[in-house]
Amino acid sequence: MLRAIYPGSFDPVTLGHLDVIKRSCKIVDELIIGVLNNSAKTPLFSVEERVKMLEEATKGLKNVKIVPFEGLLVEFARRMKAKVVVRGLRAITDFEYELQMSQTNHKLEPEVETMFLTTSIEYSFLSSTTVKEVAAFGGDISQFVPSAIIGRIEEKMQSKIKRRV
Repeated sequence: MLRAIYPGSFDPVTLGHLDVIKRSCKIVDELIIGVLNNSAKTPLFSVEERVKMLEEATKGLKNVKIVPFEGLLVEFARRMKAKVVVRGLRAITDFEYELQMSQTNHKLEPEVETMFLTTSIEYSFLSSTTVKEVAAFGGDISQFVPSAIIGRIEEKMQSKIKRRV
């Protein structure tokens, strides 16, 4: 059985993330979406909220499991008994960073391989940061994120704006 991990912060999950998830599901037997709790960042959504949004967005995919984690990715992969890490690439700049991370992970855990999937062209510009920026100014994010989470993002942005005032 080929088990893979697709790690990320998913703050929030985008249609680009879902594209990589759906395509990965066709390649591996089980895909674990690892939701990173990165103490160095201040996310818009809590880990619990991000897990819930991913569960909603992937509910039709039978071979997906969503698990929060912190710490080293290779340690998480070891705990999950995963042999592959899936990473999406949007541009050359992504590749430079991801290649360095892949090589570091392979040095730390030679049994774990990285599989790169290029993002489908319609999502090549898309990032969670872009979604948050558009949402912060009241822009239409419906073409960027699953419809089920649009209200949550708008609600978070409104409460964030109210806190600043």
